[in-house]
Parts: sequence; C-alpha cells; structure tokens
Amino acid sequence: MKKTIGISYTETNFQNYWNWFNKADLGADIELVELSFEKNNIQDIETCDGFLLTGGIDVEPSFYDGPQDYPYKPAEFLPERDRFEKLIYEYSQAHQIPVLGICRGMQYINILEGGTVLEDIGEANQIHKKEAEDKVHQVGIGHNSMLYAITGSKNGIVNSAHHQGVIAKTLSSHLIANSYSSTADQLIEGVEFKDKTGKAFMIAVQWHPERMIEKETNPLSQKIKERFLEEVKNHKK
Repeated sequence: MKKTIGISYTETNFQNYWNWFNKADLGADIELVELSFEKNNIQDIETCDGFLLTGGIDVEPSFYDGPQDYPYKPAEFLPERDRFEKLIYEYSQAHQIPVLGICRGMQYINILEGGTVLEDIGEANQIHKKEAEDKVHQVGIGHNSMLYAITGSKNGIVNSAHHQGVIAKTLSSHLIANSYSSTADQLIEGVEFKDKTGKAFMIAVQWHPERMIEKETNPLSQKIKERFLEEVKNHKK
C-alpha cells in the first residue's frame, strides 16, 4: 500500500512544496495529497503517513493570546486555516505521524505546543524579511540536535522570508531550538521535541528548503527531505 504525505494548502507558493517531492523521491511508494482548509477535506487527514505544514500568512493572534495590532500584519487573517492545521497537528500527535514544519509551519507548531511568536522581528526584517527575493544568511546548528544528526552540518546557508519569529522567551517548554540565525538577532531557525520519548519524527525550520536555489545539494534542504521521506516510509498505521 502506498504511503501518503499530506501537504497543508497555503495561499503562498503552494506548488513549490508540491514540486519539492520529485518523481525519484516518490517512486511507486509515496503519493501526495493536498490538505486544504478551503476544501475542508478533514477525512483525508486520516489517510496520511506524514504531514508537511507550509509557510504563509501570520497565525491569527487569538490562537496565542497575541496583540491584534502590530507592524506588517496581514489585511485579513485566515483563522479557518489555523483551525484546520490545528486538526492536522493534533491528529499527527495522537497517532504518532511524522511532521515537517516550514516557516509559518514552525511558528505554528511552537504555538500549538504552548509557545508564542514575536509578532514582528523589527530591525531583523532587514536580514530575514523577503523583498524582491528571499534573503540569505547563515545559521548555526546545535551539535547535540537531531537536525545536526540529519544534516551533518554545524552551520550552513539558508534562505529567509519572514517577519515573525521565535526567540528563547517565546519558545514552547516542550521544544528545543536546534539552530539559530548566525546574525546578531539570534532568532531560532529550527525546533524539535525536547523529550522525544514516544514521539514520532518532528523537525521544523524557519527557512524554505523547498525553494532554495541549490536545494538538491544543500544538506539543509536535501538531507531534511530525505529523512522526512524515510520516516514516512517507515510509518505504520
């Protein structure tokens, strides 16, 4: 029986996430399904062996008791998306299903685990917030982290396109930071579970591995994808 990866629908560059998994990755063993708050296809969540929570619009502040007004907030939020992706994540944890979070996906996992976000990163927008193209900067990776075990890298170059972020004081007590921005802002660039006992695989990163220019050779894209696919293949319903 084929394994299924559920990719949460985003209004921003959804096709990039879909195309990241090429024919060689999927083979005859894995298929993709779009999990969309617009379609409300909740029933498809139960078919999945792995979930990818994508980037996109800010999480509605009421989901983490945040301020309703802040710099660069969207004209409209999508609380229906937030509710739908909450169902995805809760299902993943109840049934020990692998999860990969990207950008907003990382921030929302932190929120759903009891953390919050920095509503706007202020001066750090010069380094992290997308303009015409993604920004590019270095990250440092903790040598005791699962991310280091996956990538074999102590540091690397990543792309960046966000105006919100996670810092030490907003990090969930259930998570640990596995990587930080190498710039002075020290924004958290990746998270994983602090206690992995009885937990399925979960890695979440602030960068966009699905659209890196050199994603096939950069371990902070390719190695993460390879490990996620391995976890999906090994998932037992």
